[in-house]
Amino acid sequence: MVIAVDTGNSEITTINFRFCSGLVEHRARPLADEYIEYAGSFWTLSNDHIPYVRNKAADNRFFVLTLFAIVKELTQAKNLRAINEIDLAVGLPPGHMSDLRNSFEQYYKKEGHVNFAYNGSPLTIVFRNVFVYAQGFAAMAPRIAQLMQIKRICVVDIGGITTDVLLLIEGRPDKYHSLEIGIIALENTLIGRVGARHNMTIEADHIEMVLLGQETLLPAEVRETIAEAAQQHTNTILEKLREMQVDLRATPAIFIGGGSILLHDYLKTSPMVASPEFILDSNANAVGYQKLAEAQLRKVAGDI
Repeated sequence: MVIAVDTGNSEITTINFRFCSGLVEHRARPLADEYIEYAGSFWTLSNDHIPYVRNKAADNRFFVLTLFAIVKELTQAKNLRAINEIDLAVGLPPGHMSDLRNSFEQYYKKEGHVNFAYNGSPLTIVFRNVFVYAQGFAAMAPRIAQLMQIKRICVVDIGGITTDVLLLIEGRPDKYHSLEIGIIALENTLIGRVGARHNMTIEADHIEMVLLGQETLLPAEVRETIAEAAQQHTNTILEKLREMQVDLRATPAIFIGGGSILLHDYLKTSPMVASPEFILDSNANAVGYQKLAEAQLRKVAGDI
């Protein structure tokens, strides 16, 4: 069974699930509905994401987050057993592939059999294969035949911490740019600004509800502050891209990622973007990883 997990800096996404990239480590069994025991510690999920790390293989945290994701997918498929053999498909930003791909692959393969407990039940995961793909490009996998007919197009992935841009020439990766500015910077700014301007305490989910047009108890003046800051943040991202010679007035763009979903209205109407298109599925990278891994396994089977 192929299981695809996109280990983002703010969210973990699979084909069917998404949850915050946050963990709490416990020395004793926690009073929680969901926990994992691994490597001598107990772990629970948290709504406070892990601070940005470039090399996610530096410690156990993203490994444990991946175990949570795998168990959720196996449970969803009614396929969770004491011993589970899977093919894992994960991803990295395109700019990290050359120097971190091998270490990220070994991060999962190093133990062979991974023994842990989920909610007190012993489990074993056997990674038959680990595939590592480029984020952004993987999200384009379902439509690669169409992209091969387009001379040039930018894939803009606005995530929690970074904005990554991949230029495709006739469907093939050509250039890559990354900005350390994502949606979390906007949320942090707004939490402080709303507190100072309106004497009100809000959280990230309040901001996301407003940006998604959902009903909220927030007064009109707070909603206006959020909209104003979102417009400024969108302009900042696009201006910084222009400084890096990425001019979306001259090249069509496909926007992906959770940040693109939240900033959809501002990107769509921006004079700095001539031809925007959106993939409004926050699981798009995970879907792409799975399709690429399944195709790779079929090719291997056909070559035998």
